[in-house]
Amino acid sequence: MDATSFSGVLPQMKLSHSDHKLSIGRSCSSSRSLGFDSCHSSKRLRLPKQLTVSCSTPSDKGDMFGLSHSCKKSPVGETYCPAGVYTYAGTVESHSHTAEEKVGVLLLNLGGPETLHDVQPFLFNLFADPDIIRLPRLFQFLQQPLAKLISVLRAPKSKEGYAAIGGGSPLRKITDEQANELKKALKSKDLPVNVYVGMRYWYPFTEEAVQQIKKDRITRLVVLPLYPQFSISTTGSSIRVLQDIFRKDAYLSRMPVSIINSWYQREGYIKSMADLISKELEIFSEPEQVMIFFSAHGVPESYVKDAGDPYKDQMEECIFLIMKELKSRGINNEHTLAYQSRVGPVQWLKPYTDEVLVELGQKGVKSLLAVPVSFVSEHIETLEEIDMEYKELALESGIENWGRVPALGCTPSFIMDLADAVIEAAPLATPMSTPRTISEEVDHDPARYVIKLFFGSFLAFILFFSPKMIMAFRNHLI
Repeated sequence: MDATSFSGVLPQMKLSHSDHKLSIGRSCSSSRSLGFDSCHSSKRLRLPKQLTVSCSTPSDKGDMFGLSHSCKKSPVGETYCPAGVYTYAGTVESHSHTAEEKVGVLLLNLGGPETLHDVQPFLFNLFADPDIIRLPRLFQFLQQPLAKLISVLRAPKSKEGYAAIGGGSPLRKITDEQANELKKALKSKDLPVNVYVGMRYWYPFTEEAVQQIKKDRITRLVVLPLYPQFSISTTGSSIRVLQDIFRKDAYLSRMPVSIINSWYQREGYIKSMADLISKELEIFSEPEQVMIFFSAHGVPESYVKDAGDPYKDQMEECIFLIMKELKSRGINNEHTLAYQSRVGPVQWLKPYTDEVLVELGQKGVKSLLAVPVSFVSEHIETLEEIDMEYKELALESGIENWGRVPALGCTPSFIMDLADAVIEAAPLATPMSTPRTISEEVDHDPARYVIKLFFGSFLAFILFFSPKMIMAFRNHLI
């Protein structure tokens, strides 16, 4: 859905040279037609001495989550819209007129089962997410039963994968380490913050992190999803959860929030990726002959074509920027992009990683460097899917020399760039404002619900027991 942003929504900013604090003044003239009330507030946010703050003009349209965004020049020379920093259009309020800001940073990630016993409930949480399995509105009441069915069917195979990497996902441990390093980096830049970790599908859940944020009386929050590129199924899903939590809580609904929706175009990220790639290339006996193979997590094709997910465009742009940086260093290797981790009987973004590996082997490629471009932490899709399944497939297909770029993890240049992103985003924070939509109000109509339940159940019975669906589950989910 589109959301109109107005010039009076974002705070006016100026930097005080005497104490290096950012003075934020807000002035909202009364306008019932725009949904704003008159408000005046003043706060001071401590920022590092070397920071230069500039305000850019909001675009005419927001995105599908009701966020307004700003256009800016990227560090590598091109112009990007959105630049990745989002603020909410809505009534701007203040917790206090005099209190010192207490800044929090919320890192969002997928989460993962820490033991084999956790695998099935983790999968249930994953597939119960309506942003992962997008059912027609008529069938949405089947979300949880379907998630239960899929999680039970997939659990045995998934357990084998997690057993192969040590019995559980390392994602929580790595994300906690990234949070600690980010906190240190921000402190070194004169911005003391509390850093929180919120996982979408396993502990610590986003809801737990938000409750701790509230308990700590954070007054300004920067939300940093650890996904370089935006997708409905990753960043979008986590934002939806935050919206639901914040709009139901009086304290949270007034808290200024800034969301860094995507950061694939940042100079620090691009250079950090190029550093890792160039380092791994040096291991090969003939580095110039190595095919650089970018493997990204896939999403259903319908997300892009029907729902307007920008993930594919952002991914391709990200690869372009990384290769541009490598070429500036004299590295002119051939490269390709493919998508992994598809699930279910639907079309996903192509080309598929497994199919491309076979094709490259058939074409005579002998040396290949795999680059997990949509992941910044090691987890099952890098440690098992790429390192084991795809490596074995590549060697069987005729590729003789295999290498893999590690995930960024706590690479210092990467962490410092995330710290810079937080510093840039913090002054742009405004309170979330997500009023109930018409569709949500309709869902509370008892008569409509009964009608949908009756016809949905009838159609679901036909769907689930059709030979085609049974075959699909057998071929794709077991």
